[in-house]
Amino acid sequence: MSTPHISSVMEVVPEWIDYNGHMNMAYYTMLFDRAGDEFYGIIGLGPDYAKSRGHTCYTAEFHIRYLRELHLGDRVRVHSWMLDHDAKRFHAWQEIHHEDGWIAATGETLALHIDMSGPRVAPFPADIAAGMDAFARTHGLPEKPEGAGRSIGIARR
Repeated sequence: MSTPHISSVMEVVPEWIDYNGHMNMAYYTMLFDRAGDEFYGIIGLGPDYAKSRGHTCYTAEFHIRYLRELHLGDRVRVHSWMLDHDAKRFHAWQEIHHEDGWIAATGETLALHIDMSGPRVAPFPADIAAGMDAFARTHGLPEKPEGAGRSIGIARR
């Protein structure tokens, strides 16, 4: 795989632990989201962009695969790649990497660029499109990783 964007270190805290003794599923989503906030700034998206230009990104679809449990005190980083993008959307792949090297979960996002005055889907402005292109060149994947694009269901024979 190509070079990912690697998030800052995040640690599993007591409030994230459920009655089964591991991190609740909601907080996997939060880890992916926080990592996305970190790379949005590189592209030119984020809070300042939303406030000053009245545009943002909404998540249209998000899929998580839980591969291994996280527990209290575990330290992780999220690796993020761009799978594809066009004038109004991007498709990203993320992996939560434990500090010991194993992958706890994968996340796959389809995000839409939104004009908040509608709200409605709108093309990226030229500077943001350029930021998206640059991010994809540095952190893009030439082909989908194993597990990307999967549907959910019960396999019947």
